Amino acid sequence: MKIKSIHLWSVPLTSHETYYMADGKTCDTTVSTVVRLETDTGLCGWGEVCPIPHYLPAYAGGVIPAVQEMAPLILGASPVGPEALMERLDHHLQGHSYAKSMIDTALWDLMGKAAGLPLYALLGGRQVEDMPLYHSITCVAPDEMARMARDAHDQGMRQFQVKLGADRDWQADAERLIRVREAVGQGSLVYGDWNCGSDALTAIRTGRAVSHLDIMLEQPCRTIDECAEVRRATGLPMKLDESAQDSLSMLEGHRRGCMQAAALKLSKMGGLSRMRRLRDLCLDLGTQMCIEDTWGSDITTAALLHLAAATPERGIMNTCDLSFYVGPRLAPDGPIRQSGRIRPPEGPGLGISPDPDLLGRPDAVFS
Repeated sequence: MKIKSIHLWSVPLTSHETYYMADGKTCDTTVSTVVRLETDTGLCGWGEVCPIPHYLPAYAGGVIPAVQEMAPLILGASPVGPEALMERLDHHLQGHSYAKSMIDTALWDLMGKAAGLPLYALLGGRQVEDMPLYHSITCVAPDEMARMARDAHDQGMRQFQVKLGADRDWQADAERLIRVREAVGQGSLVYGDWNCGSDALTAIRTGRAVSHLDIMLEQPCRTIDECAEVRRATGLPMKLDESAQDSLSMLEGHRRGCMQAAALKLSKMGGLSRMRRLRDLCLDLGTQMCIEDTWGSDITTAALLHLAAATPERGIMNTCDLSFYVGPRLAPDGPIRQSGRIRPPEGPGLGISPDPDLLGRPDAVFS
């Protein structure tokens, strides 16, 4: 089985409501790039990547040119054993992990289909039947955020990510955390996320104002040093996201005591091949994981759910159904949340079928 063509689509995804984050970041309409790798056997593999502007080193407009650069190595290659081809791509084109991540996902999809097995069977075997989800709440007025949390709680959600810092008011951020904590009651997980948009002093003031509550903090500052300072000063557990990029950074976050949880993002880490290795590192370190990605729809969500389902329960803090937050949905048979939890698809490979009518004519074809 050899790859004979690469089809690419640029698909605008619109959030059901605008997400406001710290440091002026917003997420409204973003461009998701979808890839289909076709083989000489007739099997096709799907992948997707959707960068958020100003969030991580990734650029939606750079995805198709990066694939064009890699196309001579992809075409004619075998999709069996994705790690081997990804190693060659890394040698050929340094960086651009976000563009490589969707190629890696498509390779895994092909390998699963060739084997007649769902991806979770190839990523370690089924460890859990379903996984807890978190619900992300945009940074708006505290009362409105509490209402959103209460609505999601009524639908079965028990983990809540509270976006902070959009108005640069630490007291308002403390109120946001307090109000959401009150709205969802005891037992639910609540964590405040600055997306690197705070300085250490501001995050410490916010953290100390809520330190009497069951609250976790997420990536308040840009560096691990600053995050460790906030962790020491507030005593609150912390999740690293943007700083948890590879094995070295994750080992450093663990050593500094500020990585009680880590966000494993598909596009940040370059695909399932590398993400699987970092999952195993977190299991060894005793770090709980949020298995997710920056943004996307059904293809990305399916890939995440397969890896999460192949992860021992002790390592899973939560995962994310990205397709819940955006429209249009790319695959009508994509998984949906039920009572705050979600299951992976059961078919071979990713187990989903993107809608060709929705995708339309491809924006680029290499063959």
